[in-house]
Amino acid sequence: MSISRKLKSLISSIPANVTLVAVSKTKSNNDILSAYHAGQRIFGENKVQELEKKHKELPNEIQWHMIGHLQTNKVKHIAPFISLIHSVDSLKLLQEINKRAKQNNRTIDCLLQVHIAIENTKFGFRIEDVRKIIEEAKKFKNITIKGLMAMATFTDESKQINKEFISIHNLFEKIKTKKINTLSIGMSSDYQLAINNGSNMIRLGSAIFGNRN
Repeated sequence: MSISRKLKSLISSIPANVTLVAVSKTKSNNDILSAYHAGQRIFGENKVQELEKKHKELPNEIQWHMIGHLQTNKVKHIAPFISLIHSVDSLKLLQEINKRAKQNNRTIDCLLQVHIAIENTKFGFRIEDVRKIIEEAKKFKNITIKGLMAMATFTDESKQINKEFISIHNLFEKIKTKKINTLSIGMSSDYQLAINNGSNMIRLGSAIFGNRN
């Protein structure tokens, strides 16, 4: 099935309140343009260098999301154009995003990445620290905390994934406001489970573009 047909099928099957981020990491400009011409405008990348290059080469209407681990020394490269940073996992990173946003006369939207998985290799704040971080972030005038992002354990055990999604959804329900209104959970393998647990932003790569090389 073509990229455009996969995309149209996905869009028709997800609730209207759920934002679809097309994860285009490692995908060619032609693949991205296929999705773009099918109506997709939000694309997610996980490497700064690749993101910068695609931003320069592809249509201006595209909203770019940074979904991968972000080092503080790389923030300056994406600060002029990034629409949303999903992967904020430290106060130091928030401080740097705020600094670079101010230099570019912008306010940058951010999601706090929360660690919900069994694997220690995944990044993110502890659930019990999130409220404190939201309070701390209020002193930064050039960022807006829009919500939470998390990645479930990489496993076929749907019970484990569901348990993790429940934990992040419970936290989201406690901290959400008019401004803090985004819960970014769910990828190609588990997005239906994520939507059932209150996700309103899903990050889909292989479901749109096929498996990565």
